[in-house]
Amino acid sequence: MSEETDSQRRNFLGIAAITLAAVPLSSMGTGVVGSSAAAMAADSPATKSGDVNAFGPLKQINAGLLNVGYVDAGPATGPVVILLHGWPYDIHSFVDVVPLLIAKGYRVIVPHLRGYGSTHFLSSETVRNGQQSVVALDIIALMDALKIKKAIIAGFDWGARTADIMAVLWPERCKALVSVSGYLIGSQAAGKTPLPPSAEFQWWYQYYFATERGRVGYDKYRHDFAKLIWQLASPKWNFDDATFDRSAASFENPDHVAIVIHNYRWRLGLAEGESKYDDYEKRLATGPVITIPAITLEGDANGAPHVDGSVYAKKFTGKYAHKVITGGIGHNLPQEAPAAFANAIVEVDGY
Repeated sequence: MSEETDSQRRNFLGIAAITLAAVPLSSMGTGVVGSSAAAMAADSPATKSGDVNAFGPLKQINAGLLNVGYVDAGPATGPVVILLHGWPYDIHSFVDVVPLLIAKGYRVIVPHLRGYGSTHFLSSETVRNGQQSVVALDIIALMDALKIKKAIIAGFDWGARTADIMAVLWPERCKALVSVSGYLIGSQAAGKTPLPPSAEFQWWYQYYFATERGRVGYDKYRHDFAKLIWQLASPKWNFDDATFDRSAASFENPDHVAIVIHNYRWRLGLAEGESKYDDYEKRLATGPVITIPAITLEGDANGAPHVDGSVYAKKFTGKYAHKVITGGIGHNLPQEAPAAFANAIVEVDGY
């Protein structure tokens, strides 16, 4: 990408940042218990807009096994924040978080994970692997490619798991952590442990993906499937079709289905990982604690499988806080409550 194009992209996001800069984050729907849905809605124009050019042109860079498509916004010399999306979402989960952070002087990196958007494999021979450690390695490779030594890492769903893993395996690269739904590091052994029926029911799609019918069905109906997950995971979020379609375009990535199916089959021990990542997975399987400063967040209307914050509180041994965001906030917390999410990043940066 030319310097001129990069400048245009930064100017686009800078305009939004200037508009918001006069309003302190602490007054824009905080990340503490009691944040109102009305305040969040006022901060969330993206929930009512499907503008596919919301971020402007993306940048692309070779990093590890991938050519990564990513947003790079804000001052080049500012402290770096890396925002990581989940499934089935994409970079637009952070479309309203980014200008809030720019207004506070941060440089914000938002990559498409493997299997999403414009991110693609450099070789057709690379295994389309979705196991947990590999996604974290992708982000470390991206940091290396961008010459970023250390960053605040924040995410939800797959992105939160990836952020947790980075904090455990590479704490020297992580200044602080914001993780929606807390401690999400797992193992294949844990995935084999039966849960109570009500909990198993919430993972219905995981078992669907375990079948060939499920793989074919997700490939054929990925748009409708993802929309159903959005509705179930955020039952009180009134997103419109344009907003969903903007993110759904990222699922047309040719590797998307393979990565998603492998991720969920690997969790259940139905698909093998690659042996070169065994040491990472063995370390993660021990349930290591996170020692860096951290804030965990939870929406009060999260319809996706999750546990109460008290269950994982002891996994965070550094300076730590847990916040419940009220007002009907679901699983896609950064997009449903962008000010609360941004506020948590600014707060944890001060720990």
